[in-house]
Amino acid sequence: MRTRFDGENCSVARALEVLGDWWTLLVVREAFIGTRRFGDFEANLGIAKNVLSQRLDHLVEHGVLARVDAGVHGTRYEYELTPMGKDLVTVMTALRQWGDRWIFGEGHEPLVVVDRKTGRAIPRQVLRGEDGEPLRGRDLDVQPGPGATAKTRGRFRSG
Repeated sequence: MRTRFDGENCSVARALEVLGDWWTLLVVREAFIGTRRFGDFEANLGIAKNVLSQRLDHLVEHGVLARVDAGVHGTRYEYELTPMGKDLVTVMTALRQWGDRWIFGEGHEPLVVVDRKTGRAIPRQVLRGEDGEPLRGRDLDVQPGPGATAKTRGRFRSG
């Protein structure tokens, strides 16, 4: 039985409750590249119908996808990204760029995302400070936020 994170006071853990398995992320990837119909998700992913149905229902239940009636002759549903789902573009881009760099290597990227205006590949995502300068891991500090519980705050108290 898989561990549940829905009670955790951590945004990463709670996000994993919604997105935390490979099929779910691959369904989201497909939605980003325009897949809308159940049969197309199934064919593009090579996923079992029952697993796909569970993942689509889960993403709809959590507000990442919307099930829309696209039937002309009777009811036929399609799936589209909601604003919450579209907001995953930075997460999906960062994950794809990480895989391009560390798994496939430069010059072997399976997909290239381009800016529609320029036709050029989008640049690598970089964290930037308020001054616009790139930030590295050593430049970051993690501190309790306004929604931190007492337990979370306690983890960050010094000695």
